[in-house]
Amino acid sequence: MSRLPLVAVVGRPNVGKSTLVNRIVGRRLAVVEAKAGVTRDRKEIPARWNERDFIVVDTGGWELTPSDDLVADIRGQAEFAIAAADVIVFVVDAQTGITADDAGVVEMLRQASVPVVVAANKVDGSKHDHLVTDLWSAGLGEPIGVSALHGRGSGDLLDRVVKLLPPKDDERDQEPVATLAILGRPNVGKSTLLNQLAGEERVLVSPVAGTTRDPIDVVVDMDGEPFRVVDTAGIRRRAVSADKGADFYSIMRARKALTEADVALLIIDGH
Repeated sequence: MSRLPLVAVVGRPNVGKSTLVNRIVGRRLAVVEAKAGVTRDRKEIPARWNERDFIVVDTGGWELTPSDDLVADIRGQAEFAIAAADVIVFVVDAQTGITADDAGVVEMLRQASVPVVVAANKVDGSKHDHLVTDLWSAGLGEPIGVSALHGRGSGDLLDRVVKLLPPKDDERDQEPVATLAILGRPNVGKSTLLNQLAGEERVLVSPVAGTTRDPIDVVVDMDGEPFRVVDTAGIRRRAVSADKGADFYSIMRARKALTEADVALLIIDGH
């Protein structure tokens, strides 16, 4: 099957990648919370700018020295997104500057065979504009100052990204496919099943319940027919809504995926 161009949004934890992705697509689809590690899998979301369609890939934070296996897997998912991308958006916290983790990402991106755009995030006003020039030191070209939270500079960023996409002639019409949603309580093997269907480690699998936060979808071939298979966050009996945290919104998105699906597959633990 043909595919739309992929734009991977990468960077260290908690620099505003998911906020920027939500800004690009115009909806709050990626989970955002004021702590590192909320995004874990890579999440692909359709987007459009200046009559160009493409897929934005939100990734977990890349860390130079992972603290455990789960963090290492998150790093691996980000690296997979980089390898598959047509354009990479490298998000940096302009107010913090280049950290050791940022420098690690830079070294990796210098070896990439596709264009890289540096998004200097958290440039929330003119008083922060001077911080953008400091990021020339990354050696990845001219950085663009943006405020993912307020939208400042997002149009300039998207203009740059669209110019770097592969020629539109490379795209073919996308045929609609049926959607299969995989649901169940936490840690019953939903992500493992999706990986088996996809034939790759598309989604993180961990013994820690709640590893999947956002619905993750991939198109797979089943007996010659394409299906869009959606892995969802584990649904508990009741969603804790008092603090409106990441788990609450993840469950809400899982329920939304169910309402939009053509077929639902409920996974239960056979033990």
